[in-house]
Amino acid sequence: MSPHDGAPNEQAASRERDGRRAPAPEGGGRRAAPPVIHMHRVGVRLGDAVVLEEVSLEVAAGCFLAIVGPNGAGKSTLVKVALGLLTPQRGHAALFGEVAGAHPERIGYVPQLKTFDRTFPATAIELVSTGLRRRWPGRVTRSERELARAALSRVGAERLERRQLARLSGGELQRAYLARALVRRPQLVLLDEPAAGVDYLAEHDLYDLLERYQGDTGATVAMVTHDLAAARFHADRVLVLNRRVHGFGTPDEVLCEPCLEAAFGHRGHHHALAF
Repeated sequence: MSPHDGAPNEQAASRERDGRRAPAPEGGGRRAAPPVIHMHRVGVRLGDAVVLEEVSLEVAAGCFLAIVGPNGAGKSTLVKVALGLLTPQRGHAALFGEVAGAHPERIGYVPQLKTFDRTFPATAIELVSTGLRRRWPGRVTRSERELARAALSRVGAERLERRQLARLSGGELQRAYLARALVRRPQLVLLDEPAAGVDYLAEHDLYDLLERYQGDTGATVAMVTHDLAAARFHADRVLVLNRRVHGFGTPDEVLCEPCLEAAFGHRGHHHALAF
């Protein structure tokens, strides 16, 4: 065996350790782009509770995915796995062809508004700036302020720039968080029940803003929601989840009584699907 045998594999491993993707092999043509979200047989246990079990799915670039299911179904846990904040005990999760969490700069995240402490002494523009630094800034620089102001303008909230977070309505805080998620112009936007606690108009503004951003950038959107009508109307893929996958496909395929009954566990309720 030549002393050089195996060197390409060693170099590829070195590139992988450095977080760099190996180039496509010469003469082999361009590789197909990996799915934006890939999960294979993901299992998560928290203490004695099985939260996710055998969850597999793939989401292509430019897709709008709605994740639906009852309370305690593991929807927020699935988002944490995608963000790389939680490592599954079984299976694996990848974003953009690499392990989940490898490239946080490519992801924008809107958390549940109810988890945020409204008394935190900060302004809207400082909140948006945390999307650039991924931490609270001691002082917002001029370039950060310009980027944050542009993101607030993109979601129609430039007037909120200097307003304290404690003075924002639910819809205004939602817009500030969406601006924070979009400030880096991410390729994937993850939202965990973004419409919870906001009024009807704010909710519909949210969907308009997401679809406009998606149309401008080709980004992928994945959203946890309890609103099955919104999932049917806005999403092109729906994941019906209750620990396991009870349906994954187009809204017409999986927002059906058998899938919803399997996930929600009861009969005689039409799940707000009559339009």
